[in-house]
Amino acid sequence: MASRLLWASRAASYLRISVSHRGFASVMIADLDRDLIILKSENLSSLKACKYAGDDEDGKWHGVVKDLKYAESHEWVKVDGNTATVGITDHAQDHLGDVVFVELPEVGATVSQGSGFGAVESVKATSDVYSPVSGNVIEVNEELNNSPGLVNSSPYEKGWIMKVEVKDASELDTLKNSDDYAKFCDEEDAKH
Repeated sequence: MASRLLWASRAASYLRISVSHRGFASVMIADLDRDLIILKSENLSSLKACKYAGDDEDGKWHGVVKDLKYAESHEWVKVDGNTATVGITDHAQDHLGDVVFVELPEVGATVSQGSGFGAVESVKATSDVYSPVSGNVIEVNEELNNSPGLVNSSPYEKGWIMKVEVKDASELDTLKNSDDYAKFCDEEDAKH
């Protein structure tokens, strides 16, 4: 196992990203055409996707996915046609710690950009979750009722919170792209 960590650390150093030493990395997939790196931990429950850090001046791993949009309140949104999938970012879940409960909105509820629609409770704190877009909730991730830790282990895939039928697509222009969000997180973290 130590050889795998050494390999992952050397590969990460070459790619200018950091590897968490909380667990051994067993799989590292780099798709540089899509600017995506995926690290999978030894326990196979933690999947991290991040923008390739080689393009950044600071060379830091930012825990953001390139093709998503981000709110300053640390929610992400992925738009497919008129449907937006919403969750909290890797940065948010990392600061919250182990998530133990997720308050989901009701299907059919109307949400407004910047307004709260639920909450995420962790061992450290409870945090409100804000909608990055306006529209009607068409689906919620019921799996989070039984496995709220999916928000930690897979914030951009299995840990999504709701799907919204987008009311005003122009609201997406007010959100940050991955580069701007990564810089925002670095600036925010530097203040603390």
